[in-house]
Amino acid sequence: MGHRVVLWVQRRRPVQLLPPLMLLVILLAAVWAESQDYYSLLGVGREATTREIRQAFKKLALTMHPDKNPGDSSAHEKFLQVNRAYEVLKDQDLRKKYDKYGEKGLDEQQQGGRYESWNYYRYDFGDLTYCVCVCVSEAAVNSGEIWFINFYFPRCSHCHQLAPTWREFSKEMDGVIRIGAVNCGDNNHLCRRKGINSYPSLFIYRAGQKPEKFNGERSKDDLVRFSMQFITTTVTQLWQGNLFSEIESAFSSGLGWLITLCSDTGALTQCACMLQWLNTLDSKEIYNQVINHLPDLELLTSDSFKRKLARHRWLVSFTFGDRSPTSTEYKKLQAFLRQDHIQVLFCLSLSGCLLAMPCLSSLYIHKPCVAVFKGLGIHDFEIHHSKDVLYNIVGFARDSVRAHVTTLRPDNFPSDRKEPWLVDFFAPWCPPCRALLPELRKASIQLAGQMKFGTLDCTIHHNLCSMYNIQAYPTTVIFNGSSVHEYEGQHSADGILEFIQDLVNPSVVVLDPSSFAERVKGKSDIQIWAVDFYAPWCGPCQALIPEWRRMARLLSGQILVGSVDCQRFQSFCQSQNVRAYPEIRLYSGNARQSYNGWHRDAHSLRAWALSSLPRASVDLTPESFRSQVLSGQDHWVLDFYAPWCGPCQHFAPEFEVLARILKGEVRAGKVDCQAHHQTCQSAGITAYPTVRFYPYLGTRRHEHSGEHINSRDANMIADIIRQRLDQLSPRLHSKPKVT
Repeated sequence: MGHRVVLWVQRRRPVQLLPPLMLLVILLAAVWAESQDYYSLLGVGREATTREIRQAFKKLALTMHPDKNPGDSSAHEKFLQVNRAYEVLKDQDLRKKYDKYGEKGLDEQQQGGRYESWNYYRYDFGDLTYCVCVCVSEAAVNSGEIWFINFYFPRCSHCHQLAPTWREFSKEMDGVIRIGAVNCGDNNHLCRRKGINSYPSLFIYRAGQKPEKFNGERSKDDLVRFSMQFITTTVTQLWQGNLFSEIESAFSSGLGWLITLCSDTGALTQCACMLQWLNTLDSKEIYNQVINHLPDLELLTSDSFKRKLARHRWLVSFTFGDRSPTSTEYKKLQAFLRQDHIQVLFCLSLSGCLLAMPCLSSLYIHKPCVAVFKGLGIHDFEIHHSKDVLYNIVGFARDSVRAHVTTLRPDNFPSDRKEPWLVDFFAPWCPPCRALLPELRKASIQLAGQMKFGTLDCTIHHNLCSMYNIQAYPTTVIFNGSSVHEYEGQHSADGILEFIQDLVNPSVVVLDPSSFAERVKGKSDIQIWAVDFYAPWCGPCQALIPEWRRMARLLSGQILVGSVDCQRFQSFCQSQNVRAYPEIRLYSGNARQSYNGWHRDAHSLRAWALSSLPRASVDLTPESFRSQVLSGQDHWVLDFYAPWCGPCQHFAPEFEVLARILKGEVRAGKVDCQAHHQTCQSAGITAYPTVRFYPYLGTRRHEHSGEHINSRDANMIADIIRQRLDQLSPRLHSKPKVT
């Protein structure tokens, strides 16, 4: 049955129907935001990396921005949707929640309603091309090579000034050390874990050693000089008396020689049969010829497969057909991994390997890859899923043999085993999956003997993944007998460890109407509760759970944290006037307040909860600073801040935690540098917030005597201060009593 569409004007004359094409455009525009998911909106696949997502968004921003479409009334809404898609997909945790729950699984209060001007995307938006390697994995940094890393932020003007110098420096040092850069706008979690709080931050990384920060002039020459002090080379002067002994000594260690001849040497002429003459002085040509003359990797055969891989640590490269272009570079693997007691094998033709060694088929190795066999049998191995570059492979091999992670298959899947297992369901094409794998290795080392770790490739074992209803990658599940717990948290080793600790010793108290009335309602102001009223079917509630648990651990010993299941206790929640989920409340005595903040991450929730606690620090004026800090007999830790400073506001609740931690040992005070500028200037304060420790040593202190503490973590600052007090204890005749 057909329908006519008629539009009426004031005179009630029917007007002509809209042309079909225009009607189609209107209908498409109406459903445009709903008909495409976030990946489609940005024009990328689900396997896109963070960098590809950023690049795709920038291209759209330059054409779709409302500034460039002033006549399009729908431009604002369209660009908000694209901007929202980018904000979600660039964040690994939000991306996983979106993949699993869709848009409904995201916090509706984080939908966002603003964006930057068009010039931001044109000039500032991630438009820093520092070097070839922009995203550096932590495993690569641990490969044994020297890395110089630039941690930058797209909106940092100093980062833009450094960019051309960094590119020139990268070319100059190519082949000497590895140069990398990390965009802290896209990799915020990584930068926070590394303690990066200013941009650009330049660090030298060497495996097993403390990072070295560059603090000099950001010129190419100064960067080169700083880098070269970490380069160690050995050049042996050869002459007729030591020639043969030195060469034989190196050969016995499995090392060759690269010799530069300054003049004709009779001794070398006598052993010319041992020499390969290089007719070039170009460093790259010399390098290529030397690599070509290195001995080939040992080939894997059907006879050697079980015998070798079952007893020793082996790195095996499986490939198709002739040697791949990277196989020449792989010759260096043996030298890199010698000290780790990892030997290297090469399977020249995967099809030949499969025919000769049917057991490979049972291991589900069907395509070219690099795998580490850990010496505990042919079934205990891991496959490398990151980029096939040498430093990534070396870092992976070293991490893998130390870790306790194995590759799972249907025959060894721990579905009915009694010991606890953590299983990571992943897809190799998924960037967040690849980022999580090295974190699993770290966690497995710390939980050795307590829990087993395994990974299951869902692109190969899709039936097994479907059996466990895996809908997004990565999905990490803990099997503990009959109990199954899905991990929802940050893709980091610390996050995994916190989650497992929470299973053993829960940080969130599960409340029912009876325990709520007994423990929460009407208690004294001393006992403060944060309570989450939720429903299991609610997507934002599910997204909040890991952040709520993490917040509870961060608040341990300060505020009690609970949760109420409003599906189970529906009438009770209605009696508490809970009208939407999740409803987050703070109870202090008979007082109650709800959380209406924009963000629902652990740190934002923690800051909100801590703001309800009574002050543990005191505000200082110029007079009290002189009389109590400089002339007093107490130890003091001070926070010099400015009210307009964003980082100062973020640090304020952390400083209150510090004040409570040190209560009775060190007094805590705050100085407003906007109101008391002269006091801060006299103390040498040039940035906010600044934390200074003023120990009392028996005499009056000077404004500049405060010791700077370069941290914004309460526990870390407390540890630094206590260590400092222990060092000063011989000079302290009697420890002052803090009032």
